[in-house]
Amino acid sequence: MAVEQLVARVRAALAGRKFAEQAMFGGTAFMVDGNMAFSASRRGLLVRVGKDAMAAALKRKGTRPMIMGERVMSGYVFVDDEGTATAKDLAVWIDIALGHVATLPAKGAAPGKMRKTTKTPSKRGKP
Repeated sequence: MAVEQLVARVRAALAGRKFAEQAMFGGTAFMVDGNMAFSASRRGLLVRVGKDAMAAALKRKGTRPMIMGERVMSGYVFVDDEGTATAKDLAVWIDIALGHVATLPAKGAAPGKMRKTTKTPSKRGKP
């Protein structure tokens, strides 16, 4: 799936919720209360699941751990196209990430870092 298509699907899934977008992890990250919840990139959907939920998340179809260099990033999984094929599949990952991020303290946005904050999907073609 093209990155822009995945970004558009995530925006649509977040309709009515307050979020911001930021370039991060080689894609478009979606921030909720200043915390990264997920990111869409050519590698798939990066989902912040939390350390406690990582083992269960990796048992779901189309997942793999996030690896930076040679280090597994605990609490984050990549989900490929197979794991986000339907709107229901994507909604499950959105709910997992939002559930985890809701347990974290809110962070203020770094000045000049956020691209936009919205409550509805963007009508623009590009982020």
